[in-house]
Amino acid sequence: MAQSMSFFMVIVLIAFAPICLSTKTYGGYLFPQFYDRSCPQAKEIVKSIVAKAVAKEARMAASLLRLHFHDCFVKGCDASLLLDSSGSIVSEKRSNPNRNSARGFEVIDEIKKALEKECPQTVSCADILALAARDSTVLAGGPNWEVPLGRRDSRGASLSGSNYNIPAPNNTFNTILTKFKLKGLDIVDLVALSGSHTIGNARCTSFRQRLYNQSGNSLPDSTLEQSYAAQLRAKCPRSGGDQTLFFLDFVSPTKFDNSYFKNLLASKGLLNSDQVLVTKNQESLTLVKQYAENNELFFEHFTKSMVKMGNISPLTGSRGEIRKNCRKINKQHEKKE
Repeated sequence: MAQSMSFFMVIVLIAFAPICLSTKTYGGYLFPQFYDRSCPQAKEIVKSIVAKAVAKEARMAASLLRLHFHDCFVKGCDASLLLDSSGSIVSEKRSNPNRNSARGFEVIDEIKKALEKECPQTVSCADILALAARDSTVLAGGPNWEVPLGRRDSRGASLSGSNYNIPAPNNTFNTILTKFKLKGLDIVDLVALSGSHTIGNARCTSFRQRLYNQSGNSLPDSTLEQSYAAQLRAKCPRSGGDQTLFFLDFVSPTKFDNSYFKNLLASKGLLNSDQVLVTKNQESLTLVKQYAENNELFFEHFTKSMVKMGNISPLTGSRGEIRKNCRKINKQHEKKE
């Protein structure tokens, strides 16, 4: 009996060895196969709904990718961004970086509804955000990567964290780098992840100061190419038109590629936070040049940085919960974390 039991234990250990290795590889309790048994259709469900949304509106790819970024930089990758205001919770959607700009919530809702039908209270909203970000990148022509899974959802939000932790368009290079370092990310992650601005849009209000009053002297940003600045001023006046949208990468606005970095080298980065990668730090400038010359290198670094960002302070094990509705915490947990 003892002999057969020991043989059984060996078989069990061998069977679970890949999971153990994956856990070690990706950190914490996150690994790509997390839902293979509990919800084997999870990845396909997310992928199909994201594909439908992006086919309907190409801009949605950038919007969903941005949601994951804005979630991870506040309290970690825990879907706190998705919570609406309720009771003691003040929604992060009200913060300066998200108000009137964060979007795609209805796509996440549709994914969650489909997953709840397939496998109730199994797949977290935080993991939906991570998968949707990857799928959006691929659909836009960008790289593919395995997404470590197993995050759980927070029972609270942080409006102040959203206001102060997310890099802003007018932040200095050192401020942006500090915000990345506080999350365990480095300068390579900063430049590679900034490359996500190869798709998507920004509002006039996000870069107006570059056109008219960059340094408080009523002069435009000298690091912005003059003819490009003139084109921007035509649709982004000194006042009014705050919500007018502009492509972050005017060369290939819906294609995920390295043209964003080529634009920076031509002094045609839209946001101040984009252009400072070239003008304020030699190491970041070198990376921009490398990515502009080598799309494969950009893709390689981007995927590694996305996995790294996705590992920022996840709730795992028994911490947090699996929300039934991504916009609100489960009824049995009314208190803020």
